[in-house]
Amino acid sequence: MTENKAGGEKLPLYLAECTLLEVKSHLARSAKVVIPVGSTEQHGPHSPYGTDAILASEVAARLGRRIGALVAPAFSYGLSGDHKGYPGIPFLRAETMMHFVQDVVMSLAEGGFREIILVNGHYTNSIVLSAALMEIGEKLPKGAIAFPFNYWDALPPDQLGGYLSSEVGLHANIGETSAVLAIDPSLVKLEHAVREYPAFPVDPSPAMISAYFFSTLGTLPRASQSGVWGDPSQSTEERGREYLDQIEEASVRFVENVEAMFKAFPEEGR
Repeated sequence: MTENKAGGEKLPLYLAECTLLEVKSHLARSAKVVIPVGSTEQHGPHSPYGTDAILASEVAARLGRRIGALVAPAFSYGLSGDHKGYPGIPFLRAETMMHFVQDVVMSLAEGGFREIILVNGHYTNSIVLSAALMEIGEKLPKGAIAFPFNYWDALPPDQLGGYLSSEVGLHANIGETSAVLAIDPSLVKLEHAVREYPAFPVDPSPAMISAYFFSTLGTLPRASQSGVWGDPSQSTEERGREYLDQIEEASVRFVENVEAMFKAFPEEGR
């Protein structure tokens, strides 16, 4: 069993590997749980369809060890309709995912968890995650909080620019590919890596990217034949380890800061 050594004690890390007694013991020590949220979608000819779930799971495990949280099973399907048109892409409707997220979060809270953190690894999911939690936040048990974040958004600007950006690419790029290599190099076929950037008529802002890619299903195949947005050819395990270490430290700081905000602005009566 992978262990969580937060606070000097050896605790189980993964909820799915715990017995009933171990969950009870964990809740008595720390009522925190982290949920990785990913997708199953193409990441070019070189990286696995599970990239987003793999990376979210790795970040969640690192975060869980640092803050003394259990790690719940990953959500491996998401809002990947913008990838419709590539072979074999499964995706959820926004309504389906919203209800799924709400059911899991509410049941975890009712089961005793008081801090539920959703670590998102697929950008489009963020649309639903925030909306889902906003609708149920006031229904959570007294003292319980739940919040999502895109793991890369925790990075400071200089580190983010080297991992995911318009310059280095935003999908199946050097950042994501290197991180997967660091986790399991057998999953990446770097000899098939290609360089491709969508031929935008102007340099797109984040708002412009959202306006186009979230407008309907199947937008990404119209912009990228290979499914790549960036140049993954120089990806390495060493780069991946560096990225993951940066993400781990940034995620811990992010969660600590969000926790401080909840403490500073408590809901009246909760």
